[in-house]
Amino acid sequence: MKFLTTLALFAGVAAAQSKPTALTGVWRITEVTTTGPRAVKFSNPQPGLFMFTAKHYSMMWVHGEKPRADADVSKATDAELLAMWRAFSAQSGTYEVSGATVTLRPITAKSTVNMRPGRYLTYSFKVEGNTLAISTVRTSEGPTENPETMKLTRVE
Repeated sequence: MKFLTTLALFAGVAAAQSKPTALTGVWRITEVTTTGPRAVKFSNPQPGLFMFTAKHYSMMWVHGEKPRADADVSKATDAELLAMWRAFSAQSGTYEVSGATVTLRPITAKSTVNMRPGRYLTYSFKVEGNTLAISTVRTSEGPTENPETMKLTRVE
């Protein structure tokens, strides 16, 4: 009997840990708006996907509306490599939702800044049907000076 009670307890904990959130799914970036002195709106952004499971996230995207420079990495110059990689962002880690905010805690990222101990990024978000709007709020360094808003469409 003790074994069955313990098994039921672990099953309940496992189910609670894998409970989906409003963000759970795969989302494709469809619009990006930045604010501040270099404000811009990309209505036809380059490819980008955000993926949220019950506890983890992964995101990769290309900044801007133009494709990245194309070069053979084995033969590219430093300038060509920089042009290829500068516009690309990638990170994965864990996340927590609290009301209409989500806090990301990167585990791995293209930018080593995002991998520093204690690093986090907080966004406000709103899900309406198959549309997600997510805006930068703050990082572990402080409030976001010029917030960026991404609109995404659920693809899975």
